[in-house]
Amino acid sequence: MNKNIFIEKVLEAERTLYHVAKSILLHDQDCEDAVQGAILKAYDKLGTLKEEQYFKTWLIRILINECYSLKRKEITKVPYEECFAFTKADDKKDYSELYLAIYKLPPRIRITIVLYYVEGYSVEEVKKILKIPSGTVKSRLAKGRKLLKIKLDHMEVTYE
Repeated sequence: MNKNIFIEKVLEAERTLYHVAKSILLHDQDCEDAVQGAILKAYDKLGTLKEEQYFKTWLIRILINECYSLKRKEITKVPYEECFAFTKADDKKDYSELYLAIYKLPPRIRITIVLYYVEGYSVEEVKKILKIPSGTVKSRLAKGRKLLKIKLDHMEVTYE
């Protein structure tokens, strides 16, 4: 794969990369850092890509690893006083109820829900991206739907 094809495929995957990063990380700036880091790592490791048809899946896997790496670093860097700055009530009004409900899901279920429902990957594709059995993908989707129903029903009651 040459440089131009790499750039073209990255641009095609840009929206998906952001959605996946946003499902793991809270802040837009962290999402941008993770996507940029993943693209750089992918370019450096382009020789390890075995089949070009799986480029997007391979890139998403790199991104997921990059997001979790940033998340681990973030925990050790945020001072206690600054934690309250991130929980402003004003921030929540920019997001839909569904987004907030998805973000409150456990991380493993959240990433599965985003890949399947938001990005439109099949169970088999999610299985390859997350490197888990298809039965696990299906059970996480079922659990995610159940949890979302509970969270959204609760949100509906509180807003009425």
